Amino acid sequence: MTAATTPDRVALRSWLPGFLALAAIWGSSFLFIKVGIEELHPLHLTLYRVATGALTLLVVLAALRDRLPREPRVWAHLFVVGAFGVAVPFTLFGFGEQRIESMLAGIWNATTPLIVLPLAVLVFRTERLTTRRAVGLGLGFLGVLVVLGVWEGVGGAHFTGQLMCLGAAACYGVAIPYQKKFIAGSSYSGLSLSAGQLLVAALQLAVVAPLVAGAPPVPTSLSGDVVASVLALGALGTGLAFVINMRNIRVAGASTASTVTYLIPVFAVLVGALVLDERLNWHQPVGALIVLLGVAIAQGLLGRRRPGIAAGPTVSAVPTAEPAAHR
Repeated sequence: MTAATTPDRVALRSWLPGFLALAAIWGSSFLFIKVGIEELHPLHLTLYRVATGALTLLVVLAALRDRLPREPRVWAHLFVVGAFGVAVPFTLFGFGEQRIESMLAGIWNATTPLIVLPLAVLVFRTERLTTRRAVGLGLGFLGVLVVLGVWEGVGGAHFTGQLMCLGAAACYGVAIPYQKKFIAGSSYSGLSLSAGQLLVAALQLAVVAPLVAGAPPVPTSLSGDVVASVLALGALGTGLAFVINMRNIRVAGASTASTVTYLIPVFAVLVGALVLDERLNWHQPVGALIVLLGVAIAQGLLGRRRPGIAAGPTVSAVPTAEPAAHR
């Protein structure tokens, strides 16, 4: 990145609208999941969503005259990332939201960076553990315990739903450092890799979903709200959002673009409260603030600015190309 492209020298108006739009799209994804699972099995919802997102990115690829990866080795790695970065976490969020509020699912998505870092340090060895990061991790996991409300005891459908959403964040924690280690250095564009990742995930879901949940219903049998939610999740949250995020990284820089992580739960809570009339217990937003504070410390966003691990709800997870999560 050159001095001319650093966030400090870029006018806010050149990247802030896209930044806020991305936070709103990803934050609203949990609302659309909540609506979708009213009529669709979580596996079917994920299948339709991923297939729509893959089709969207293929159209963008064609428009930009880009191409899908051609090396078998890259596709083998995309198979792993497609499972842990798309198919499994998207489905877990669907199962989780059968039991908890959409806004709470959005809060759990924000824990992704806390899981990425220890795996990146201990398993994939793509990051180094420093005192600052250790403090941030400790504070972040304290926030996780507060969100869970462990003093109230464990068990029940609500607690299970929260663990499912935490499991989805854990999947992102595997996919992000894996992709950084095995795919980030390839010659293919982030758009190409993400399109390939979605295609692989769609094939995985096309095989698994009928075996577990039966044949997916035809779209014409679904209500307009559910169809609109699927299209919003796929075309916007999984397709167009990637393009917006790529522009944010190019204009504002990767570090600034990655801070969208902090706004996603805010939009998830606002949308859940305004549209679905959901409510949180006092400890859940308090715990979320502690989690985000821990993430900010671990990423070096408090005090001296340093590059951190980008995370969020998208499809792909190469820190130099886009954030991570839900997505």
